[in-house]
Amino acid sequence: MADDVSSSLRPFTTDEWPAVTRAMSSVFGHAPSGPYQETPSPVAELDRSLGIVEDGRVVATSGIYSMQLTVPGAVVPMAGVTWVTVSPTHRRRGILTAVMRRQLTELHEQEREPVAALWAAEASIYGRFGYGPATWRGGWTGQLERLRLRDDVDTGSGRVRLVEEDAFRGPAAAVHESVRRFVPGNTARDERWWTRALVDDPEQRHGATALNFALHTETDGSVTGYAVYRMKEGWSDAGEPTGVLTVTDVRATTPAAYASLWQFLLSHDLMRTIEVSDASPDDPLRHLLADSRALNARPSDALWVRLVDVGRALAARRYPAPIDLVLEVRDPFCPWNDGRWRLSGHPAGGYCGTTDRDPDLVLDIEALSSAYLGGVSLATLQAAGRVTEVSPGAVTLASTAFGWPVTPWCPEGF
Repeated sequence: MADDVSSSLRPFTTDEWPAVTRAMSSVFGHAPSGPYQETPSPVAELDRSLGIVEDGRVVATSGIYSMQLTVPGAVVPMAGVTWVTVSPTHRRRGILTAVMRRQLTELHEQEREPVAALWAAEASIYGRFGYGPATWRGGWTGQLERLRLRDDVDTGSGRVRLVEEDAFRGPAAAVHESVRRFVPGNTARDERWWTRALVDDPEQRHGATALNFALHTETDGSVTGYAVYRMKEGWSDAGEPTGVLTVTDVRATTPAAYASLWQFLLSHDLMRTIEVSDASPDDPLRHLLADSRALNARPSDALWVRLVDVGRALAARRYPAPIDLVLEVRDPFCPWNDGRWRLSGHPAGGYCGTTDRDPDLVLDIEALSSAYLGGVSLATLQAAGRVTEVSPGAVTLASTAFGWPVTPWCPEGF
């Protein structure tokens, strides 16, 4: 059965795209909408898709985006796994396992991206394929009447101005590119990904306005920040405003510009609630507020990471503290990773290769993948029984070296 499933997997054609979107919609349970129902979006790479068509019907889908991921101290190519569905009529046939195995095997054999990542629709699915949660999103709401900046916050001498999308893209892209290289979990946006990020389907606004675009400009005319948001009007039975302001993106290259943008966002009349679903779990905003408890956060997992090739992936990132340890990695799904790896790293770079030395730590690939971006502590994973310390002190050393001063964060769903 497994061989039959694997042999049935193939890329989709452009002509099959409408059937692919219908198949995905039927599994995820949402009505098809948006501009890319009949033709693939600009970021789609059908040559990297895999699926099954049976009797003229699409019964399984998957895809990969070629992306760039910020990791501690570096940027690495990442396979952004997406579109993963299996029809309810074809469950329990090994299709998902075949898709995951084919994707990872081809990435390894073709020496493509050393890291894969995805957003998990269900947390119980992808651990068995070696993916582990590596970033979280803040997901917070608050009442604007309580959300006021501290009196000592410096908002600088620049100003915030509203612009149209065509005047927004270029300056915002420059700010985004400058900032994202320092935040593990962030991904690059070229023109195609900016188009995707700013898609504003009227059917998905649910009564809210179109997107609003704001730029923060310094006195010399340079742009040092931007914000994207929308508003939804609302009124109580007593005639009081109950509007909701939804923020989708805020970036800035200076602390003053960031504070100024939030001062602007928190000053909208008639809005009573603010919502930010994809904020960093360690967003500086909390420390800008006079009342930090005014933010009601509901963190949830975001990007799930999978090391495709342990050696290349670990050598690609930087380590804030020196490390020279042997990791015994358990990875039955990708046997080329299964074994002992000597990791030698420091702030300027790293080396990782196979070895026959005795291990200092023993861990599975899921735990190692979760710790890769520096947001999940190996000491925490040890406390959960996911890491075994062989050499005394190895967990403390590894936890320090794998950490990073900037909290990983991935606001780019895909």
